Amino acid sequence: MRRLRILGPWLSRAPWVVVTVFLLLSILATVAVFVWPTVVPWSVYGLIVVGAGLFLEPRYLLVVYIGLFLAMAILGAYLGSLKPTTTGAQIVTVVTMLLMIWLSHARAQVGVVGVTGESMLVDMRDRLRAQGELPPLPAQWGAEVALESAYGDSFAGDFVVASRSTDGCTLEIALVDVSGKGREVGARSLLLSGALGGLLGEMSERGFLQSANNHLLRLRWPEGFATAVHVAVNLESGDFTIGYAGHPAAAQFAAGSGRWRMLSGGRGPLLGVIDHAEYPRESGTIRRGDALVLYSDGVIEARDKALVDGIDRMLGRAESFIRTGFEGLAQRLCDQAAAGLGDDRAVVTIWRT
Repeated sequence: MRRLRILGPWLSRAPWVVVTVFLLLSILATVAVFVWPTVVPWSVYGLIVVGAGLFLEPRYLLVVYIGLFLAMAILGAYLGSLKPTTTGAQIVTVVTMLLMIWLSHARAQVGVVGVTGESMLVDMRDRLRAQGELPPLPAQWGAEVALESAYGDSFAGDFVVASRSTDGCTLEIALVDVSGKGREVGARSLLLSGALGGLLGEMSERGFLQSANNHLLRLRWPEGFATAVHVAVNLESGDFTIGYAGHPAAAQFAAGSGRWRMLSGGRGPLLGVIDHAEYPRESGTIRRGDALVLYSDGVIEARDKALVDGIDRMLGRAESFIRTGFEGLAQRLCDQAAAGLGDDRAVVTIWRT
């Protein structure tokens, strides 16, 4: 893939060199068909049609295709019955040419050449995942992130941004669920994750969700809303504050009682919907042996179940999983989500040993 990324800019700088290469290949294919008419099929031109369509802009592509069409027509007329052309082969070749011209035009509209567009999408996906990596934590603390997209797609509307303060005392994590699915929401998630990642640590913990809401309102997306949960943990005392923007309540495990409880306080509206919205916060403490679980709605929602049933199901799964420790809990909750593969899923676990 790296080689293809390097090749893309070179192709854009030297298009006529590429045109010459494909015209030479057309000549070689024509010679091969002429010398071995009973061995070399007409479909050899199909490889050149597809190859040129992948690496050339429409105007240069037409030059190659005109040359190919003339070569096939002249050679077919010259060989006659020795190498008859079929109507089906001609139709398939022309349709393939039209398809590749359409694809080339679509890439040209976004300013990419060859397979650069696909590599850009891979880059975008990798950057989005990299922004969700958690910073190193003290020895007595642990945290994990698990992200799964709907139906195994490469792009998801759920993402995580995290930051640790310069003095190392405070860990901030935001789990965000952007409306939509697929590559379109992947682009919006990347844009929003970069902005929210910059806000973490720069804004006060109580002002983070307000700033995120203002930013989303300024973007004016057609489907411009998102849900979020933001937690700030003092890594020395274990004290934390948590706030929600239309997001499901987090769950806390208390080692003293051996029970899970929902942190349902501090609820606020969706991000990007209401101007000057307020986002109250709830306070708590993560003691030794305790854990905190943040998750997206795909983990608890199912079409045929009530939301409370999904929460009970998740807590029941968590109860059985933590018998072996909190490590791996995030991924297991994602894998056992109520929505199955039909929705994006994200889980963040934070625990103290």
